[in-house]
Amino acid sequence: MSRNRAMSGTIPSMETAHQQLRDNTIIIVLGASGDLAKKKTYPALFSLYSNQYLPTGVKIVGYARTKMDRAEYHKRITSYIKNADEETVKTKLEEFKELTTYVSGGYEDDESFRNLNKTLEEIESGFQGNERNRLFYFALPPSVFIPVAQHLKATCYSKSGINRIIVEKPFGKDLESARVLLGSLKQHWGEDETFRIDHYLGKEMVKNILVLRFANIAMSAAWDKNSISNVQITFKEPFGTEGRGGYFDEFGIIRDVLQNHLLQVLSIITMERPVSFSAEDIRDEKVKVLRAIPPIEREDTLLGQYVAANGKPGYLDDDTVPHNSVCPTFAATTLWIHNPRWEGVPFILKAGKALNEAKVEVRIQFKDVTQGIFKDISRNELVIRIQPQEAVYLKLNVKTPGLYTRAFPTEMDLTYKRRFADAAIPEAYESLILDALKGDHSNFVRDDELDVAWKIFTPILHWIEGKNGPAPKPVPYPYGSRGPKELDPFIQKYGYKRSSEG
Repeated sequence: MSRNRAMSGTIPSMETAHQQLRDNTIIIVLGASGDLAKKKTYPALFSLYSNQYLPTGVKIVGYARTKMDRAEYHKRITSYIKNADEETVKTKLEEFKELTTYVSGGYEDDESFRNLNKTLEEIESGFQGNERNRLFYFALPPSVFIPVAQHLKATCYSKSGINRIIVEKPFGKDLESARVLLGSLKQHWGEDETFRIDHYLGKEMVKNILVLRFANIAMSAAWDKNSISNVQITFKEPFGTEGRGGYFDEFGIIRDVLQNHLLQVLSIITMERPVSFSAEDIRDEKVKVLRAIPPIEREDTLLGQYVAANGKPGYLDDDTVPHNSVCPTFAATTLWIHNPRWEGVPFILKAGKALNEAKVEVRIQFKDVTQGIFKDISRNELVIRIQPQEAVYLKLNVKTPGLYTRAFPTEMDLTYKRRFADAAIPEAYESLILDALKGDHSNFVRDDELDVAWKIFTPILHWIEGKNGPAPKPVPYPYGSRGPKELDPFIQKYGYKRSSEG
């Protein structure tokens, strides 16, 4: 049967057994006046709408403290939509504006939420049938997650349909605060109703890792400690805090990037094959591999903080940053997985601001070939570039053309913009909002997954914050550099052999 299917040219489906889109749905964006909503949430909703991926007859309601009239609200939510001047986009934008409205109100008083519910009921009075479905998107600071969740359940919970909440990170600051937040949300919203969003799980190349690993025997056969020397997962930003240092200083680069985004990527790279593509099977395997990772050790950590260079200010030059801050803007941490597949393989997570380029990638370096006929040749490397310019390439050694037998390194390169020139790669938020509308939890963070992730990072975070003695002082690195000069020795001690690119 599988042979006939392959010969017929059909493409095997990876769709999970989740519910489909439901009509009679309202999407409520809480925090509609904020940066996250206007830069990410609304552009994603517009793209889904213009490509006909939203439920039939969907309505969108924005909610925030800011008092705005309809025109100001529409101007704000469309300000980051791409190609808004094109005629076809203009037409869709006008349609999109017609299906969205705005309500202003507080986040901690009953009256505001009763007013919101009144608006929702007025909209729903025009729906056909009895079902009333509501998706609440929290584009909000964590400080109001709990009161908003409580008021929504008490005042705005639909009694005749599906209710779901999408919660943005950060999910706490350490293990204890995360457990408090999880516990408080669970008092009002069930796990099946809660979608904890980490937008990296919606990125095309992160989702592609499952296919690369489990749909290719050539990959899976070499995917363990016997073939792989080390793995690096890297996040680089070419800009600093730029006046937002006050927020960043409270959380730091580890909470901002490593503990969530990069750890999620690591879990997908290292998990065992799930028995199916259903959400719980995938998340079960992710939790299993994370439970095999002990807390990070201090000696496996390198911390840095950028200083002024190339005409750019240093971190401490930002007026919103405390003048004596030791908050790291760069961190490299090495994790170890104590299971039969990965024992002894170092996984190096690196993230930094004010570096030399914008890049997020996974670099899997294989071991040296057996010594003998070849000596001092480059190692094989599999590189998965998550952004920008999505790509997968494999570094191989091949013979130089001609009469001599010499090996030289080259690449088998799958760069998406060349191979899939006509394909539109969706933004991560588009993919995840659609998943939430369908009820598919596959690419969202489960409660026990979050708990074990905090167990890995909390001890090192408490050390950095001086809770168990003096806080470590991060090493300086120049704005616009590759990072601290100590980085190369740091990764080399884990067996990484740098190529000309790296």
